[in-house]
Amino acid sequence: MRKRSFVVAVVSLCLSFNNSLMAQSVITTDSGYSQLDRFLNSLETIQAGFSQVVKDARDQELERSEGNLLIKRPGKFRWEYTKPNEQTLVSDGQRLWIYDAELQQVTINRADTSLVGTPAILLSGKDELRANFEIEHVEQRAQSTVINLAPKSVSSSDFKLIQVVLSGEQLMSMSLTDKLGQTSSLQFTRFKRNLTVPESRFVFTPPKGVDLVDNTHKPGK
Repeated sequence: MRKRSFVVAVVSLCLSFNNSLMAQSVITTDSGYSQLDRFLNSLETIQAGFSQVVKDARDQELERSEGNLLIKRPGKFRWEYTKPNEQTLVSDGQRLWIYDAELQQVTINRADTSLVGTPAILLSGKDELRANFEIEHVEQRAQSTVINLAPKSVSSSDFKLIQVVLSGEQLMSMSLTDKLGQTSSLQFTRFKRNLTVPESRFVFTPPKGVDLVDNTHKPGK
């Protein structure tokens, strides 16, 4: 399932902008790092709505979805798809629950093996972006800063490009382009940072009657 591979195998992504309406200017890499650090250093929680578009290497749309996300650093998140199908992904930092409402199934995996190279871990991890990626290009577009990030080690990354668009301390959008050229794009709405979030939001209780598949004791799961 593409949604699962996108989030469980994390958001982000090549974004389209109407350049005729946006003033653009290249700014320094150091300024880009400063903007990124400003966004990340004091970040504890994120709450936002999102719309997601996945396209293949030929720019053909594969799927479109939307939902809500809740993140608490480090390592905890609740990622809920509401359209076109209901799917909920919840992690307490150690376990990952995947609930598919249509299939009436809950799958439990180990978070450390399921979230590598995803928007979820990039946003919920403490140092994932800064430690594993370096700025390739940065520019100012109107009131936003567009930062392109390339992996420091190509062999250890699933992605060849990550793009984040920041407006001050707000994350406007994020995109990830993998090695095969598939791009997953997230546009964020109602973005709020550092709200108080109860720990109970990052634990999932399976509904009664659903099938339960627990992979946490299997190697590599």
